[in-house]
Amino acid sequence: MEKKLYRSNDRRIFGVCGGVAEYFGWDPTLIRVLWAIFAVSGGIGLPLYIILTFIMDNRPDYVSRYDQKQE
Repeated sequence: MEKKLYRSNDRRIFGVCGGVAEYFGWDPTLIRVLWAIFAVSGGIGLPLYIILTFIMDNRPDYVSRYDQKQE
């Protein structure tokens, strides 16, 4: 089975960090901390996050919180 990089259903902002963590089998918090360090120190983290937000697809089983039935 081929692995594919998707945005995660475990989202804080857009699901990029969670998707990268799921792809590599790592803890999402670790990826989020590393991403924050890259964003603050080198400045590459934020532009890369924005680019990946538009490039990465949603998971096939993704359901938006706005699509869920409001009770």
